Amino acid sequence: MSADNQKGLALAVSSSLFIGASFIIKKKGLKRAGATGVRAGVGGYSYLYEPLWWAGMITMLVGEVANFTAYAFAPAVLVTPLGALSIIVSAALAHVVLKERLHTLGVVGCVLCIVGSTTIVLHAPKEQTIDSVEKVWGLATEPAFLLYTTAVVAVVLLLIFHYVPQCGHTHVLVYIAICSLMGSLSVMSVKALGIALKLTFQGQNQLIYPQTSVFAMVVVTCVLTQMNYLNKALDTFNTAVVSPIYYVMFTSLTILASAIMFKDWDQQSAAEIITELCGFVTILSGTFLLHATKDMGDSSSNMGHVKRPEDTMENEEIPLRRTESIRTP
Repeated sequence: MSADNQKGLALAVSSSLFIGASFIIKKKGLKRAGATGVRAGVGGYSYLYEPLWWAGMITMLVGEVANFTAYAFAPAVLVTPLGALSIIVSAALAHVVLKERLHTLGVVGCVLCIVGSTTIVLHAPKEQTIDSVEKVWGLATEPAFLLYTTAVVAVVLLLIFHYVPQCGHTHVLVYIAICSLMGSLSVMSVKALGIALKLTFQGQNQLIYPQTSVFAMVVVTCVLTQMNYLNKALDTFNTAVVSPIYYVMFTSLTILASAIMFKDWDQQSAAEIITELCGFVTILSGTFLLHATKDMGDSSSNMGHVKRPEDTMENEEIPLRRTESIRTP
């Protein structure tokens, strides 16, 4: 492994650790904020005054910066699969810190998600060499990717204005779909910025091109939208469910966007394409198990345990206070 790849590997692993931990820290902050103010899941922004939420946000930003930097040193085929580590970190910390439990089938679903996503990424083709941000802009403005971008924006707007008010609080896929769709566009822009910065540091200034500024504005818009609806998802649903489903959808859509923009699949053999399709089927199976078992809990941990009144009171303490805060003017 080359020195650059080793740097990219170290950055990608540290990124997963930070991002996985950030889900838990932010969830704790959202719980505290929801106990004294209006919950994020119902449109409140009291979490902005919670230091613990900001600690989680900073932790996530550190992880994202590390991930962004990793792409400048190592190819996506090495960096992207390591994102699955964030699921393991998040699930482990949720078990210890938040006392959230996954049903045994939910654990199997997590494994299937990781295996499927890893299979897709490991069989993804190599990236083409790009020597200027103008070349990236040319790829981004081709008809196929413009059609994808238009479709993503249309679906996101439909979800936000139609489905979020109706079923956003009962279907975890609504919030996560918004985050993942916008995320696929943000990654393409992040890759463009990474290429621009890397070439700039190598002596080829790419910051003078207006395309660089456009990519930067797209990143800011997409990331702000992602963070808003990710907060809603974390505040409404189980962290151990949100994290893997978000990873699966985000990874799948990002690979699709990259294939359209960079025409990756044109260079693949039939065997490689079939392998990737098998990975998609595995991902869908894992997602179904996670969604179907998200409210079942761990039956093995509940066997022989009789629920006492004080257990019920402890579990309902925060929700009761949140209900009262919603009614407060």
